[in-house]
Amino acid sequence: MQRLANILQLGVKEMRSLWFDKVLLIFLIWSFSFGLYEAARSQSAELRNASVAVVDEDRSPLSLRLLGALRPPEFLPPRLIGFADVDPGLDAGLFTFTLHVPANFQRNVLAGKHPAIQLNIDATRMNEAFIGAGYIHNIVTDEVTRFVQGYRGDPPLPIRLTTRMRYNPNLNGVWFFGAMELVNNITFLSIILAGAALIREREHGTLEHLLVMPLTPFQIMAAKVWANGLVVLAVAAASLAIVVHGALAMPIAGSVSLFLLAAALNLFSTTALGILLATIARSMPQFALLMILVVVPLQMLSGTNAPTESMPLAVQTVMLAAPTTHFVSLAQAVLFRGAGLDVVWPQLLANLAIGAVFFMVALARFRRTVALS
Repeated sequence: MQRLANILQLGVKEMRSLWFDKVLLIFLIWSFSFGLYEAARSQSAELRNASVAVVDEDRSPLSLRLLGALRPPEFLPPRLIGFADVDPGLDAGLFTFTLHVPANFQRNVLAGKHPAIQLNIDATRMNEAFIGAGYIHNIVTDEVTRFVQGYRGDPPLPIRLTTRMRYNPNLNGVWFFGAMELVNNITFLSIILAGAALIREREHGTLEHLLVMPLTPFQIMAAKVWANGLVVLAVAAASLAIVVHGALAMPIAGSVSLFLLAAALNLFSTTALGILLATIARSMPQFALLMILVVVPLQMLSGTNAPTESMPLAVQTVMLAAPTTHFVSLAQAVLFRGAGLDVVWPQLLANLAIGAVFFMVALARFRRTVALS
């Protein structure tokens, strides 16, 4: 009981230290509020206000119909330009798309021929170019088909393709980016808080004071893990309710309690990882450099930006040892698809096992650091 009391009192001391560290406290609050909101809003998987120019050499009702179909919010109002202005406009970045409708286009369509329309794309705007090309292709195909059917009355297709969007029917990318930014912040901030707590103790000389007390390295480290993990978990829960569900209007399909349980297990791993990095670094600048080497791969390769299935097999295998891989998979299943414990229990066990390994390695490294000091 005395050991538990020591861990509890040391954890309270950690939270008091964080309270007096105003810079770190403000950064924590900002990351889970305005920072999360802006990150979700600034990243967009939809096409919005793409610039498009049209070279209309046909000047027919069909070509005017194509121009009218390129409308907001996906596209800015199309600009009519001459053929000689296509390359200069693309070179100057004035247009992302230029559509060239040749002369006699409508006549050739009605005659049953297959005239070509040229679409030039500025592929340096990769995401917009990839999505917009599909939009324009569908618009041209749909408008030409409807125009031709108005004259010929072609029979309908023998099949009908019905598409239903599950979990995100409006394909709102803000929902996805908001939830994934929350997951990234949980990982990022927990590593920072736990590592900074240990480095702060060393820089202020209070670590030596703890060592002369009847405390073990396990108690000191356990206090830092639960205190910093609890702070991040509380702020993340508030952010999920106020920012993600409230301001971003993302519906939560599954159990919030299950998500927070998974977040707690993930925090067990990431806070231990933060302490491990702090035992390697001798100062905050060194710790920041180690953060770049560790956190960036964790965020990029864990599935928050791209599905892990699209990554090389070697990367997928290595990332199975990262707690964030299992946490991201669980968060998407619970928050978006409403998965229950019967579905996500393998991810929970994986996070618990990885956390135990990280904690033991960090504890061994911490004991060695204490002995050397």
